[in-house]
This record gives sequence, C-alpha cells and structure tokens, in this order.
Amino acid sequence: MSPSLRRVFVVGVGMTKFVKPGTENSRDYPDMVKEAGQKALDDAHIPYSAVKQACVGYVYGDSTSGQRAIYHSLGLTGIPIINVNNNCATGSTALFMAQQLIQGGVADCVLALGFEKMEKGSLPVKFSERTHPIDKHLDVLINKYGFSAHPVAPQMFGYAGKEHMEKYGTKIEQFAKIGWKNHKHSVNNPYSQFQDEYSLDEVMSSKKVFDFLTLLQCCPTSDGAAAAVLANEEFVQKHNVQHKAVEILAQEMVTDLPSSFEEKSVIKVVGFDMSKEAARKCYEKSGLRPSDIDVIELHDCFSVNELLTYEALGLCPEGQGGTLVDRGDNTYGGKWVINPSGGLISKGHPLGATGNTYRFPTF
Repeated sequence: MSPSLRRVFVVGVGMTKFVKPGTENSRDYPDMVKEAGQKALDDAHIPYSAVKQACVGYVYGDSTSGQRAIYHSLGLTGIPIINVNNNCATGSTALFMAQQLIQGGVADCVLALGFEKMEKGSLPVKFSERTHPIDKHLDVLINKYGFSAHPVAPQMFGYAGKEHMEKYGTKIEQFAKIGWKNHKHSVNNPYSQFQDEYSLDEVMSSKKVFDFLTLLQCCPTSDGAAAAVLANEEFVQKHNVQHKAVEILAQEMVTDLPSSFEEKSVIKVVGFDMSKEAARKCYEKSGLRPSDIDVIELHDCFSVNELLTYEALGLCPEGQGGTLVDRGDNTYGGKWVINPSGGLISKGHPLGATGNTYRFPTF
C-alpha cells in the first residue's frame, strides 16, 4: 500500500433477516435500515455522531431514499450521504466507496449501508421506453443461443452454464451440487431467507426456471438491509476497538472488458473476466494466494455463477470447477468453505444489501 493511503478496518456490522417481499414479515426500508444500521453502530461501540459520511446502496427506490432511510432512523447530523445504484453490485459499491473515502483521508469513519424492498417474482424492466443498459450484452447471447420469453437473468446464466458444459464437459449434477451445498449451509444462518436442507435429487427435480436451472439453484428476490462501519487506524485506536477491527487488505472494482463483447462468449458476458481481473489485483495488493484463504463468500445469484467464480478466483484451472465441486473442496472438510452463509441462493438477494453481507461470516 502507498504510504499516503490509510489502512481501513471494519469495526462493526449489522443486518436484518432477509425475507420474501410482500409477506407479513416485510417492512418498509427506513425500519430495515434502522435495525441494520443501529446493530452495526452498537457492534462498533460508537454513536452515529461519530460517522463522518455515509454511502447508501439501493436499486429500487426514489432518488435520495438513502437520506430518508437514515434521517429519522439513525440521526440528523448533516453529514454527506451518497446514494449508490449499481444493480447487483450496489452493496459492494457502497462499501467500495466508503473504503476509498477512508483510504484517501477524506473521512476517519464511514457507514456503508445497503437495503432493498423488492417486488415479488423475477426482476422487472422499469424503463422500457429507453435503451436497456445490457442491450449489447444481450446481443452476444442472442447471436449465440437465441432469446426466449423467460426472464433475462436466468437465461444469461443458464446459457453461460450451457457454454461451460459444451466447452468443458461439465455436468448438470455439478451445478446442482452447489445449490444443494448452499441450502445445507443455510441452516446455520439465522438471517437467511431460507433455512431448509434438501437432497440433491430434490434440488435437481425442483421447478424448472430455465433449461437445466431449477428453482433451488436460483436466488430469490428479498427484502432486507445490511450495514458496516469502516474506520481508519487512528479512529480504531481512539475508540479502543482494536480487538474487533478487521482490516480490508484489498478491495477492487472492475467493469466490462472488451472480451465481454468481442469473444462471443456468454461466460464472458456474465462477468468472468471482470471477476478474474478483480481477483488478480486483490491477490497482488494483499500478497495472498488462493491457498492462503479459508473462507469465501461469493455472488451465487445462480449455481452457474458460483462455479464460474471458482475458476475466476483461481481456485482451480478454467474448466475444472465441476471437479472442485465433486471433490467437496467448497464446503466443510474441503480446501475452502464457500458461502457458509448459504449464499444468495438461500440467504436471499435484496440487491442493495447483498454486497454488504459478504463480510459477516468472517467478522
């Protein structure tokens, strides 16, 4: 790390239980933010007045919902509140911005918040009268496999899985084993939307969502909130929280590379090279290798993406993700425990909150 950059620590975390939208357990977003944010502050043993800036992520909501979420839930201190919308990476982006604010010396303590109050069912298209942000991505998919009336996301990841099977001989059962594993992990997570264990046969025979992808291999829509308090080293020492401070050794954000559009690969369209490049940068910055890591939380919106991410992270050679699954190297007793929370498949996926929950099993 450059001498001019500050070290950044997570000193408190908090989250709500993730729930199915539109049910009796569903709450409005200020209430969810109040619970998650206050839990994080209590965990850090600091008052909201110690926070110098806040980064708030959400996808579905009116402009400045971040301000409304905080004002009458946590406090009115006049600090900058930055709203973040970056689709499924929204929560991670809020954390990324908070980390940069501290690393750059702009603030000594920043609250990273994420929440979502979603609609039931598949993600809707909200602005049909204007250019869709992934229209060029869909062109690659359409030219390779065509397009149907099914929801967009399952098609993208379903076809990425199909490409992996065609290219490397990966089996449908290997994808299903990931869903089976994540549901098994979820029984230990009280915040998980689903806490039910299933057999592999039940995963494979559950309702078809698209092609070989079944319901128990797909993440649900969810309501929920999550928060993390980040601070620099001086703040950690001043508030005497060294015993619980967890340093962020590396965090990277990468957007699409030319390969997403030029290689006619749906695997590349869904973000393989972005994940690979972000991982490379993190390994380089931290000085760590995959073999140095014990626990991994990753974005398993579909079982396919978890397997692809194994390879992007360098846990195994490209094309060998299925073999890693068969060896059991993604669960207790294997090389890594991957998604001990149950992952998005079981824990749930309230878009703005999701990226803020990845650090909970390690905190």
